[in-house]
Amino acid sequence: MTDDITAQDASEPGAQPTTDAAPAQPSSGVIETAQAHAPVLDEATPDITDEGDETDLSAKTFADFGVEPEISQALADKGIIHPFPIQALTLPVALDGRDVIGQAKTGTGKTLGFGIPLLMDTLGPGEEGWDEDPASGSPQALVVLPTRELAKQVATELAQAAAKRTVRIVQVYGGRAYEPQIEALEKGAEVVVGTPGRLIDLMERGVLSLEHVTTVVLDEADEMLDLGFLPDVEKILARTRPDRQTMLFSATMPGAVVALARRYMSKPTHIRAQDPGDESMTVTSVKQVVYRTHALNKVEVVSRILQARGRGRTIIFTRTKRTAARVAEDLGSRGFATAALHGDLGQGAREQALRAFRHGKVDVLVATDVAARGIDVDDVTHVINYQCPEDEKIYVHRIGRTGRAGHSGTAVTFVDWDDVPRWRLIAKALGLPVEEPVETYHTSDHLFSDLDIPEGVSGTLPKNQRTLAGLAAEEIEDLGETGKRHREGGRGSRSGGRGGRGSRSGSHGSSRGRRGGEPAREGNETTSGGSSGSQRKPRTRTRKRTRGGRSDRPSED
Repeated sequence: MTDDITAQDASEPGAQPTTDAAPAQPSSGVIETAQAHAPVLDEATPDITDEGDETDLSAKTFADFGVEPEISQALADKGIIHPFPIQALTLPVALDGRDVIGQAKTGTGKTLGFGIPLLMDTLGPGEEGWDEDPASGSPQALVVLPTRELAKQVATELAQAAAKRTVRIVQVYGGRAYEPQIEALEKGAEVVVGTPGRLIDLMERGVLSLEHVTTVVLDEADEMLDLGFLPDVEKILARTRPDRQTMLFSATMPGAVVALARRYMSKPTHIRAQDPGDESMTVTSVKQVVYRTHALNKVEVVSRILQARGRGRTIIFTRTKRTAARVAEDLGSRGFATAALHGDLGQGAREQALRAFRHGKVDVLVATDVAARGIDVDDVTHVINYQCPEDEKIYVHRIGRTGRAGHSGTAVTFVDWDDVPRWRLIAKALGLPVEEPVETYHTSDHLFSDLDIPEGVSGTLPKNQRTLAGLAAEEIEDLGETGKRHREGGRGSRSGGRGGRGSRSGSHGSSRGRRGGEPAREGNETTSGGSSGSQRKPRTRTRKRTRGGRSDRPSED
């Protein structure tokens, strides 16, 4: 049984509403998103629906939701004062200690929705109760994510929120040497953020123990499903306490994710944040434009788009690594500050590209879909799909890189002649009204009018506009890389395969009480969070800030 909360009047601060316009003319490729009404991809059936109230969430501060002063001040120092809808809906439920299923479109601010409750339930070195806590120095919270880029971004946001606390946050993911991560864990960590493959590797090396973890977050659960990570996620959950708090976040709710929630969560509250009247999967603040283009003319078209008025940071998505490298090189030769991000690059080069993009040394990032979920930069103004996405989910993930956190954005999609049938399927699945992309060249008048490109621009950026430092200005780190396993072993590519690791007998979870009591015996199995209520043990240590004991946590039916 789940509770269900839906934000029907939760407009994001600063969000730009979709402009009403006349129906698109045949000479334009602009999609009028206000006309799009796709069914919500959600197989979870809520028991209770709260239609929301007229409260203006944008007027409330984090302190109004009971967030501790240290975290509120740390966020305020970064200019973060008012919570976004998914945060405002999640905080009261999560701070009460209940399990949460959070469903919101990508780019709506989910990280702080689970991050703040997670931080408020951890003790850092020197904080009140630290010396008496049996969990001191051990992980108390775990965040599991599908990609290394997303893990880095989430860890960074958590660190910002915990800037005035002593909580230690450690990132663990593949592609980097084991030793620094092992050393960080041995020094002590309260929060571990990582990808499934490296988490399991460290668990099986005996370096990472999850016996004291009382809060588990599964972020981008639908992406982990797509990458074949759900068996690994189940193995990780089996190593944690059965009376943990579990929070699952996902843009969509396919059946396998719903089944995971039912098995490992205790009467979760289902929270859904969406714009009023918006049933589409795409964010309404994103202007979507679709063109049928010729492969030999695409770079010319892109070079004009990159000179549009108001164009800021831009991400260009390709389907192949070779195309990403070639497009980045071609645009660089035309004077644009570009960087490539794809699977043939080592982890150091990938992080160099992302840092250069975030720091403003380059403003054009050419990436493959491997990075679609991991690039989290709020002020991306344009996304260009250089090659048509494979399906509607990839399309949603790609264009979700713009129009984030209340900003508006523009998404341009190129459709080759051979890809028109694929685009029709995408448009139909998303309820988009444009099924026949308009034929477009770099000389087409509608290209300039649709995207506000000044007349007379050429395919080369004028020298007086080449003001950015470029990729070479960003230092590349020596990370002691372990090899090019860039997806953390997605779909069985990790060394040894999914069933190839040496397994230990049983799951090494804990039968302790609330971060205390007698340690679990070696080899004892721990049942999953979906076990019966009689196997849940009351927590013996009072939570530091907001949740006391959790002994009133409802047992499962």
